[in-house]
Amino acid sequence: MLDLNQSETGVSGEQAEEPAGRTRHPAPLRPYLIAAVVLCALYFLYGYLRYSHFQSPSWDLGIFEQEVRAYAGFDAPVVDIKGPGYLILGDHFSPVVALLVPLYWIWPSAVALLFAQAALFAGSAVVVGRTVQQILGGRAGLCATVAYGLSWGLQEAVKADFHEIAFAVPLLALVCRALLMERWRAVVLWSLPLVLVKEDLGVTVAVVGLLLALYGRRLQGFLLAAFGVFAFALTVLVLIPAASSAGTYDYWKKIEENGGQEVSLLDSVLGVLDSSVKLEMLVFLVGITAFMALRSPLVLLVLPTLGWRLLSQDSNHWGMVWHYSAILMPVVFLAMADGVRRSQGSKRPWLVSYANVAVPMAAAVAVALTQHLPLRELLRPETYRADARTHAAEEALDAVPVGARVETDITLMAHLTSDRTVYWVGGAPGTAPDVVAINLDFGWSQPIDDPVKYAQQLHPEARYRVTRVAGSFVVMERTTKVPENG
Repeated sequence: MLDLNQSETGVSGEQAEEPAGRTRHPAPLRPYLIAAVVLCALYFLYGYLRYSHFQSPSWDLGIFEQEVRAYAGFDAPVVDIKGPGYLILGDHFSPVVALLVPLYWIWPSAVALLFAQAALFAGSAVVVGRTVQQILGGRAGLCATVAYGLSWGLQEAVKADFHEIAFAVPLLALVCRALLMERWRAVVLWSLPLVLVKEDLGVTVAVVGLLLALYGRRLQGFLLAAFGVFAFALTVLVLIPAASSAGTYDYWKKIEENGGQEVSLLDSVLGVLDSSVKLEMLVFLVGITAFMALRSPLVLLVLPTLGWRLLSQDSNHWGMVWHYSAILMPVVFLAMADGVRRSQGSKRPWLVSYANVAVPMAAAVAVALTQHLPLRELLRPETYRADARTHAAEEALDAVPVGARVETDITLMAHLTSDRTVYWVGGAPGTAPDVVAINLDFGWSQPIDDPVKYAQQLHPEARYRVTRVAGSFVVMERTTKVPENG
């Protein structure tokens, strides 16, 4: 279904900057800025409510705040949650998050990261909506803004708290826009920073280069493709191992191992579509564009991300949840616009008719799916109420002294990282933290009947006493002194 020509009438990508017969429709900025403000408010409100109600789904928000806090203090990006003294650049190569430092100086809180992500996602909606408007005209731009803004990939990413891919979303939107507008220099310039967002995006940059070559910009394309491959190899083979205490890139194991058992590359490839979860994700990925994304070469940009996800033995990478699909959203929606434009020049009347309703259809699908997606929670009154668990968690937080070294689980973690040294519970042997604060309802593999005994099992060199019990939360302080090197 892919077609490198601009339409079936044969307008080639090698032609001039403004090919004959191509119309650029007016796209006033104000409506899209208003839409972006609304989307930013929705994303941030949802994220803030989950944060304030202690519903963080993982340790990632705490990890990223520790990283940004380190940069803000002009220190190496040490993330103690991953282990005492752990250099986070040995895990994923995402120096781009240092751009959050000015915001963090003003607002030193994990909430600042949630706001930044909401703003970046909303900003990408402006790029997507205005581009669709300029290409297709009519009301297509606003329909696309709704469809994109409510897309399941962005909603699930907002639910998953903050991740570095928040920067890749607007960058990829700008890359795709530049490709569609045939602004070749802009394609290159917007692609280059992607390698600073996450190590695997070097492969995506390489595919952008291949697209440039296919569109006729061969020298630029091959140079960009070579840069992307070089950047990927440099980060995973040199930079990350150099920063890692293990001296390797640990995430190869996601492809090579399943439950501790080695898996051959052939088995990984043969198992790419062996799960209904994977198939469902793929169908919804193109289905939200009324399948029009398949009519555009831009859709090739999803392949690097889909490749490692489908090869991974970690089931968290396969489906529609978490943040992994967010970077695919600008690609498929701008590919949809390109696919519609191509189809409108078709000699097949049915395809032309379908193309003319594809964008409104995508908006309708997005609105309908939202009834089953995270933002639906904003329509429920109970979402805004603080329950007994929330009040208990707040009481536990108040019992942890500012500046303390505290070992805790996911529930309290992101609320402590702004002004305490935070460790993952069980992940800091030998540190004898000042405080151990745990949520007994966290979901431990074995129930914790005696919290004090549990704390002393974690740190036999110290002794702890309970200083606060609030609901399922227990806060324990160290009662014995330990050597400074302990």
